[in-house]
Amino acid sequence: MQDAITTILNRYDLTGKYLDTKAIEELNNYFVTALNRIKATEIINCQAAKIIKEAATRLYEEQPELLRPGGNSYTTRRYAACLRDIEYYLRYASYAIVAANTNILKERVLDGLRDVYNSLSVPIAPTVRSIKLLQEVTEEEIKFQDVNVINCIIEPFQYMIMNLSEQDI
Repeated sequence: MQDAITTILNRYDLTGKYLDTKAIEELNNYFVTALNRIKATEIINCQAAKIIKEAATRLYEEQPELLRPGGNSYTTRRYAACLRDIEYYLRYASYAIVAANTNILKERVLDGLRDVYNSLSVPIAPTVRSIKLLQEVTEEEIKFQDVNVINCIIEPFQYMIMNLSEQDI
């Protein structure tokens, strides 16, 4: 897993250049925002069960057909698998927040997801919606905690949504 520092250094190392003003500014931003990213991650970690439950509740209220016979969350096993996946998205989003880098999402979540979901006949639209709901619930929880760190949490969720939405399934 790469963080913002590794990404910046690798970029300059590959070109054989010294760090310039732009690189120093990027590194400085990483450190300046570190405390906010850690606060956001701490809230996510402490409230993960609540966030996941609320996101799932909203998803199934919007799309009750998922819970009916023939739906992808019908049966206890499938329902549990959906909750597990929602938990994965939240956990990996928290990793990306700490790293200030979305590379881990591509490496560990998005690569191969299309093939897996296609082989299991899992529709992508409810998956994308669950990630959007995770973002919304997480934002609400952070606002409730009266912590002003919303900006650092949006990127990983939007990155997953954008990448999954662009795939032609």
